[in-house]
Amino acid sequence: MATTEDDRLFAMLLYVLSFPLPVLGPLLIWLLKRDNSDFVDFHGKEYFNFIISFTIYSIVSSILMIILIGFVLIFVVGVAALVLTILAAVKAFQGEAFRMPLVIRFIQQ
Repeated sequence: MATTEDDRLFAMLLYVLSFPLPVLGPLLIWLLKRDNSDFVDFHGKEYFNFIISFTIYSIVSSILMIILIGFVLIFVVGVAALVLTILAAVKAFQGEAFRMPLVIRFIQQ
């Protein structure tokens, strides 16, 4: 997958904008650039698979707070989400097609 500097920048912005605007920022970039760049399309799909999967993990962890294990799980899910988002942003800027671990593939590549 050949990438330009703009492709790498927009793919990285998908992840970086997820900190202040978890859905709207990445969605706008993905919708505007997915037809022009397979690289941005790949990372957009990967990001939304990630956000859906980790939302499910957070809900399950919240429910499990009833039996106290959820307090540990919600912390682990939060730290994993932060670390994976930063790692994906760096990999996207380097031009790599990074597939996040622990992600359920709802949107197929």
